[in-house]
Amino acid sequence: MPSNSTAHPSELPRDNNNNNNNNNNNNNNNNITTSHLRQHTPPSSSPPPPPPPPPHATPTKRRFDDLNLKDKSPQQSHLHAAASSSTNTAAAAPNKRSRSELFAASSATHPTTATHTMSAKLKGKRPASGPPEVIDLTQGSNNSAGSSPVATSSHSHIRGPPLSSSHNTGRTSTAAPLNPKGGGMATGKTPGGTNYLQTHIGARRLVVKNLRPVATQTQTEEAHYARIRGDLDAALRAVFSGHGAGGGGGAAPALGYSPSPGPGGQSRSGAGHNTITGGQPMEKLYRGVEDTCRRGKKECGELYEWLKDRCKGWLNSDEVLKSLLAAAPSIAADTGGEEDVILLREVLAAWKRWIAQLLVIRWIFSYLDRSYLLPGGSGTTAEGKGKSASGKREGPTSVNEMGISAFRSAMYSSRSRNGANMLTIGARVVNAVCVLVMFDRLDDSRFDSQLLRESVAMLRLWGVYGKELEPKFINESREYVKRFAEERSESCGLKDYIVACERLLNRESERCDVYNFDSTTKRQLKDDAHDILIFNYAEKLLDSGSVAKLLDANDLDSIKALYELLKLSGIQKRLKGPWEQYIRKTGAAIVSDTARGDEMIIRILQLRRALDVMIRDAFGRDEDFTYGLRDAFGFFINDKSVSSSWNTGTSKVGEMIAKHIDMLLRGGLKTLPKALLSDVKDRQDAERSGIASTADEDAELDRQLDHSLELFRFIQGKDIFEAFYKKDLARRLLMGRSASRDAERNMLAKLKNECGSSFTHNLEIMFKDQELAKDEIASYKTWLAGRGEDSPVANSELDLSVNVLSAAAWPTYPDVRVLLPQNVLDHITTFDTYYKSKHTGRRLTWKHNLAHCVVKARFDRGPKELLVSAFQAIVLVLFNEAEEKSPDGILSYEQLASATGMPDPELQRTLQSLACGKTRVLNKHPKGREVNKTDTFSVNKSFTDPKFRVKINQIQLKETKEENKETHERVAQDRQFETQAAIVRIMKSRKKMAHAQLVAEVINQTKQRGAVDAADIKANIEKLIEKDYIEREGGNYVYLA
Repeated sequence: MPSNSTAHPSELPRDNNNNNNNNNNNNNNNNITTSHLRQHTPPSSSPPPPPPPPPHATPTKRRFDDLNLKDKSPQQSHLHAAASSSTNTAAAAPNKRSRSELFAASSATHPTTATHTMSAKLKGKRPASGPPEVIDLTQGSNNSAGSSPVATSSHSHIRGPPLSSSHNTGRTSTAAPLNPKGGGMATGKTPGGTNYLQTHIGARRLVVKNLRPVATQTQTEEAHYARIRGDLDAALRAVFSGHGAGGGGGAAPALGYSPSPGPGGQSRSGAGHNTITGGQPMEKLYRGVEDTCRRGKKECGELYEWLKDRCKGWLNSDEVLKSLLAAAPSIAADTGGEEDVILLREVLAAWKRWIAQLLVIRWIFSYLDRSYLLPGGSGTTAEGKGKSASGKREGPTSVNEMGISAFRSAMYSSRSRNGANMLTIGARVVNAVCVLVMFDRLDDSRFDSQLLRESVAMLRLWGVYGKELEPKFINESREYVKRFAEERSESCGLKDYIVACERLLNRESERCDVYNFDSTTKRQLKDDAHDILIFNYAEKLLDSGSVAKLLDANDLDSIKALYELLKLSGIQKRLKGPWEQYIRKTGAAIVSDTARGDEMIIRILQLRRALDVMIRDAFGRDEDFTYGLRDAFGFFINDKSVSSSWNTGTSKVGEMIAKHIDMLLRGGLKTLPKALLSDVKDRQDAERSGIASTADEDAELDRQLDHSLELFRFIQGKDIFEAFYKKDLARRLLMGRSASRDAERNMLAKLKNECGSSFTHNLEIMFKDQELAKDEIASYKTWLAGRGEDSPVANSELDLSVNVLSAAAWPTYPDVRVLLPQNVLDHITTFDTYYKSKHTGRRLTWKHNLAHCVVKARFDRGPKELLVSAFQAIVLVLFNEAEEKSPDGILSYEQLASATGMPDPELQRTLQSLACGKTRVLNKHPKGREVNKTDTFSVNKSFTDPKFRVKINQIQLKETKEENKETHERVAQDRQFETQAAIVRIMKSRKKMAHAQLVAEVINQTKQRGAVDAADIKANIEKLIEKDYIEREGGNYVYLA
């Protein structure tokens, strides 16, 4: 039966073309738009109301080209044929059509509706009453195909099938299309010239006969989405079954998908693409998810929950869990956790397969991820960020997170027997990771580094690392470190314990870095290890005896490792105690060693050098240890109980420092051992400080003098150093023994900067006297030349040089009586006459024991020049007269003593240096190293030496014990006078003081020069009371003017 169709404005689709059509509608009131076609009841008095829009209708274009139209009737097929035979637009349709065209082309199975619209002007022209005019489109159907009017829909907005008549009648009728130019209906005429559509009358009802009714739109949509759900379910079954996804070892599948359309408008997909998804094209599955998500938020939630249930159902199925448990059965015997390691390997393989499968699932449901699950989508919270105010995620998570959570839940929901305990698979996995770590610690061959690394990464992705793995790992590590510390502390010494602890800490730290453990785990593990290995065993690490052994052996690496270990626990400052104790003990042993007194300063400098290198390289220049070193050195250098072994009453170290500097200034660097010389780092430090920037000998000598001055700074009684340094300096200047005048001047400048000008005043006068002596002797030679033949020494071959010294500045030397040769005596008398005539009121005191000579000698093997002292020269000259009297030239000890007039000690030392030393110009009879009064002496005519000028005055220059003792006694006596002077100064300024205050003040003022004991101070106070400088008044002392 015929059916009528109407057009309703609410069902008109919209796009950008409507803007132009609306402008045309304003100018043409006869435009009629034909949209959806639907079956209509016979015409009545009023048109039926338009149907409500479908609930899913949105302005977005949809594509339904995937619908399977298997129920298409012959009549519907004929309608399609009629539409495809249209000559206006159907033939010009492109291969890839827009969604609206595809929808219109495939809407034969959908309910069809047709509505009409008209402008306000047309509504006014339309008859007020009566049914709309009906136009029978079947008229003229008997005409031939070439003459029958055909109107086809070519507009992209027409949603509906092409109009056709019944297949039985063989006639076709189509809806009039929109006018492409004017936007109205296209009109046609019959051969007789009759208009089918008259636009001025208004919209007309189209009658289509024999149109088969179709299913409702709601039923069709539900069937479409049910079919999508079925396709997705089949695809998931294919993915879970492992067809192409993870079946070959867990690798992600390589898909050959290409979105470009292939022949016939179909998309091209690789073979692996359809295999993974069970034969379904990936694009079709993706579009199905997209269509489902576009229906609304409710459908998105239902799809997500369905996917979540399917994933959980698969992971909790017997096919997955039983295969894991069957691969790693429980072992009754204790195998050290090996069964858990086997289970871990199977779980890791299953995890890799699941990750590969999850990747395919994410590809299919990526639109659900982007539009609903990820932050900013429909599944987020009210804030739009997917997180609550507390920062925790609320609502559905992403597909990836959901898949990980489902796998984790499956591992922690299934229990298996591990020995006597029932544990979840997840708990056994965590235990297996700890077992692998223990294998690594014990160097077990069962250790698998790749398995450990991947397992830790897997647990991090599960989100159980901090809750499950980290606490168990820390607890087991703590127990292992405790056992390790107990075993090593009992079986190893300090050095071996340090090495073992250092190796353990390095391995634990490296393991955390290599196997993806978290930084917080590493920090907590190291803190626990430091507390157990170091803090709990601090007594062992800080044992004074053990530390002293390391320092004695100069084990720099062990000391550095010990310092670093203590520093990890923050107790490295406690090492300062054993450090200072070792220095005090070692230094006191060196100072009190009377058998090796000459080596005292060398040994102290070697100790200081080793300790400085240790501070620099082991302690990282820690200032606390530098201060400790200084305190310890000052203690043993000034400790009177240590220096009392020398029975000098004054500082022995000060004396030896002066002699060490004398050795440096006389012999240079060749007198030092190589261990004391500077290394490359010392030179670099010197260059940075701006001093001694070169590596030559002068710079190195300057650095060695600085080291000696560092010891000098520790001495509280510097007067003893001054006395011996002045004495040695005088000997060097008078004997010409200084290796470098610049070094002498440099040392004098250092002492002046250190102690002030008052300390070096006399030393500077000594240098000045040397310069004046040169001018004085030049003047004497001029005066002597002016006298001519009148002088008694005019024709003498002797060349005399005299040094005139200031008695107050130079050291005090004893007068030694000696008989000089006549020619020498004549020269001395002549100079004395010259000097007294030039300087009125001055008196010269000759110190023959400080004089030296150059004697020319003729031996059988050639002439030599002998550098000797004045006493040695007097003895040698006597043998000239002996050879004239006797051909043997032998002189006895008694003859030499009477001829020289020297005291026995001086004569014995002189003869010993000439006949018993390395350079023997005299022969002693009998031979021996000691000189006796019964010995006889003669000239060694066979004497030879590779050098022409030979020095043989070494023994003569050495200080005797009596001279040394006399110097110490003189310094002690000077200290008493300085103490009395200090008491007078203090009392003169204070007028009245108590005894304790006076003693403290005296010690404070005299400690730099050399403080005396409190008993000596009290004795000096008594002497001043006797001299009426002070007096007692009650319990105080009062100064007397």
